Amino acid sequence: MIKHHPKFELIQSFVDGDLPASLSAGIAIHADMCSKCQQTIAQLTEQVAEASFEEAFLDRFIVAEQEEAMCFEDMIEQITQTDELSHTQVIADKTVVFNNKPYTLPHALHNMPLGKTANIGKLARARIQLNENEIHTSLLQIQPGGGVPEHTHKGFELTLLLEGSFHDEQGEYVKGDFIMLDASHQHHPISEEGCLCYTVANDALRFTQGINKLLNPIAAFIY
Repeated sequence: MIKHHPKFELIQSFVDGDLPASLSAGIAIHADMCSKCQQTIAQLTEQVAEASFEEAFLDRFIVAEQEEAMCFEDMIEQITQTDELSHTQVIADKTVVFNNKPYTLPHALHNMPLGKTANIGKLARARIQLNENEIHTSLLQIQPGGGVPEHTHKGFELTLLLEGSFHDEQGEYVKGDFIMLDASHQHHPISEEGCLCYTVANDALRFTQGINKLLNPIAAFIY
């Protein structure tokens, strides 16, 4: 069961359209798996729509009064009139393969181009090409028995589990969990059975333990 969700303020920014594409996609993917956050997004979207409608209606009312324009029935007819018929489209699944294991991608990622896969140990990473400057977005696979050495971050790190599970010092994470960390957090994720994550980070991670500190020059490889 999903235990980790975006904070309310982050969902509000998502509904208002104030987030970069990488974080917006993460919330959309999580919401597809989480009925609780779906409901929150629907409620906030309805509030925004009502406020926008009231504002638009007031502006239109003032203009109509000033110009003595068309009647209300004509306005409704023009708004609703269309020659196009609505059709239900079936969206085909899209898959990605890491180390011979196929994964079905969430719909939010279907039109996002992927870079080449890079491998190091039991980690495989493919950048999602969003061109958001310092923000790096990736698909990260941890093979069974693999993990990321203990680390913290200079900026923020979003990890959204798409398949599988992993655990760290804080507990177990499962498909759909939305984990947002910053420089105040330090963890050592390990996946016993393997997993695929959607990750977003605006700076490199920093290894904190023993000989792993020697890997800091290549830490940007992972996130």
